Amino acid sequence: MSNHTADSNGLFTFRFMREEDIDQIMIVEQESFTLPWSREAFYNELHHNQYAVYIVLEDEGKIIGYGGAWVVLDEAHITNIAVLPQYRGRKLGEALLKKVLDVARENGAETATLEVRVSNTPARSLYKKMGFQEGGIRKKYYTDNQEDGIVMWVKL
Repeated sequence: MSNHTADSNGLFTFRFMREEDIDQIMIVEQESFTLPWSREAFYNELHHNQYAVYIVLEDEGKIIGYGGAWVVLDEAHITNIAVLPQYRGRKLGEALLKKVLDVARENGAETATLEVRVSNTPARSLYKKMGFQEGGIRKKYYTDNQEDGIVMWVKL
């Protein structure tokens, strides 16, 4: 897979994540989340999780975002969608989520689910735009501040 998306500022490329991407992924991760995953977590996802599918988004060879899912039987659990702050507001997160959902569908997923912070209005808006519906609350889901997580679902 190597697909492209474009905006008025350039052409962006999607491809599957590789081990050598982890250093750049860690930058995206640390700039995007208050509870970033560790380098070891990504290594384990790539080498030890048979259900994991991770996509990177590049701008001229630089990783500017990534997304992942666990595809188990007919369900995809979106693990992460992240874009570097300086690239946000350009519909790249939407393009990345679409790509992850397409790959999940190609791997047999019929539904997708995710958790999102109650306070993350931009992400919640994106997910609703993509057809996700709120299905429940996970109380104190986020350990950094005990914030609730909203569970969202979509039929693929």
